Amino acid sequence: MTRRELDAAGITDPALRAAYTRCRRLNARHGRTYFLATRLLPVERRPAVHALYGFARWADDIVDDLGRSRTAGERDRLLRELESGLAHGLRTGEGDEPVVRAVADTAGRYGIEHTLFADFLVSMRSDLHVTDYPTYADLRAYMHGSAAVIGLQMLPVLGTVVPREEAAPHAAALGEAFQLTNFLRDVGEDLDRGRIYLPADLLAAHGVDRPLLEWSRRTGRTDPRIRAALVAAEALTRGVYRLAEPGIALLDPLTRPCVRTAFVLYGGILDTIAEQGYTVLHRRAVVPLRRRAATAAAGAVRIAAARRRARTARRDPRAGGAALERKGAVK
Repeated sequence: MTRRELDAAGITDPALRAAYTRCRRLNARHGRTYFLATRLLPVERRPAVHALYGFARWADDIVDDLGRSRTAGERDRLLRELESGLAHGLRTGEGDEPVVRAVADTAGRYGIEHTLFADFLVSMRSDLHVTDYPTYADLRAYMHGSAAVIGLQMLPVLGTVVPREEAAPHAAALGEAFQLTNFLRDVGEDLDRGRIYLPADLLAAHGVDRPLLEWSRRTGRTDPRIRAALVAAEALTRGVYRLAEPGIALLDPLTRPCVRTAFVLYGGILDTIAEQGYTVLHRRAVVPLRRRAATAAAGAVRIAAARRRARTARRDPRAGGAALERKGAVK
């Protein structure tokens, strides 16, 4: 499948093919939900998505360093080296690090704004010293770089049937919704790293603070105040999903099934959290395999229908191609 993807994307240089393949492996290993949805994209666009995910994952792993083998100073140095390498790659299309080379090539192919990568790295660096967020506004400022820009990077790859700036707010919101879902799912694991991504004012409204969360994580015991705060965080996250959802209809019809599938799968994580009684401090919520498979199968049916409509439109523009042109064409 990797060879087919690379051939379809017109990526012929052996070193560049190896770089994209490395990104694909990162996506497959670490982004189960994301990778599953990516399989529904047109084959020629998948390498670009793997490159964007691979780069984000590479930076995130530097910051988190789960083995705690590096000091904050060492991680900051590695991030600065990554930033310097990326700047060089974006200018020249070259790079010593395969993940950087692949993402620089993707940025060039799709005209992705370089500032989006700079903003991403700013948020990654903040994780080295920021351990909590007083308000939701503070958290949103962080998520602009850590999540919203990911949605904006994806837009040129996905394509739109309207001017890109019209779809951009929805794409940014979808990135935030996905990250808020991860924050809620990973409360316990993040606490182990010394971080709390749920806004302090939201927690305080329900009588929750860091010591209470740490007590619950340490003892395995629950507290109704924590549950109430997590319910509120879920409601906040679902509100962001509602802001994002209208943007799916603005995408290229051939990529909508992929994004819709990711939308449903990530929303399913929230469903699982609720079904398990909001016990995220003590266990990781995972959408059951059967449910993920059913969602992916539904997405496959939608993509097959979209491809049939696209073939019909190419044969007879009156069947749909002309309508897309009137709406602004695929960007």
